[in-house]
Amino acid sequence: MTEPARAPAARIRVLLADDHAILRAGVRSLLATQPDMEVVAEATSGREAVREAERARPDVVLMDLRMPELDGVGATREILARCPGTRVLVLTTYDSDADILRAVEAGATGYLLKEAPHEELFRAVRATAAGQSALSPSVASRLVGRARAGDERALSARELEVLELVARGTSNKLIARDLRISEATVKTHLLHVFAKLGVDDRTAAVTEALARGLLRL
Repeated sequence: MTEPARAPAARIRVLLADDHAILRAGVRSLLATQPDMEVVAEATSGREAVREAERARPDVVLMDLRMPELDGVGATREILARCPGTRVLVLTTYDSDADILRAVEAGATGYLLKEAPHEELFRAVRATAAGQSALSPSVASRLVGRARAGDERALSARELEVLELVARGTSNKLIARDLRISEATVKTHLLHVFAKLGVDDRTAAVTEALARGLLRL
C-alpha cells in the first residue's frame, strides 16, 4: 500500500527591515537558498517595518537597529505589541552593551551581527521562529559577563545610553533632548553610573567604561 505523500513543511516567513538596499538584496538572496524560508516583505524604516509587520504578519523580522523615522528598538517594541505571533531577530553591525540590552529589553528573541557566517544566520532565523534565543557568540559572552558581574553593579540600558552620549561629547541638555527625559534625570543617571563604576566625573566614567568594554567608540 502506498504511503500518502507528506505535506511540505510551512516556510518561515521573513520581513527584512533595513534602510540599505544592498544589504536587503544580499540577505534576500541568501534566504532564497533555504527551502524553508521566504521573504514576504521589506521595510526601509522602523515605521515602515511596523506597518509591514501588521500587513504581512511574518514569523520573523530581521531588524536593523539604526533606521530612519523609528529605530530598531522602537520598531521591535511596537511590532511585538501589535503582532503577538511575530518574533524579532536583530541583525546589525552594532554590538555595544547598550545596543544589546536595549534590543533584548524591547523583546528581541535574537541578536546577530551582520558579519556572521551564512550558516549562523540560517540557524538564528530557525531558532527565532521556534521562539528560541539566538545570539552571536560575542553577544552571548557579553551578556554572561554582565550577569556574572552582578546586577547591582551592572549599568542599565538607559545608563549606558547616557554614557555613550557623554562619550561623544554631548551635553546634559542635549542628552535630555535626545532621550526625551529631563536634565535632572540625566544627572541622576550619571550619578548612578559614577557610583557603579567607582569614579567621580564624566571623563573618568567614559575611560573606565572603555576599559571594561562597556563602550566602543
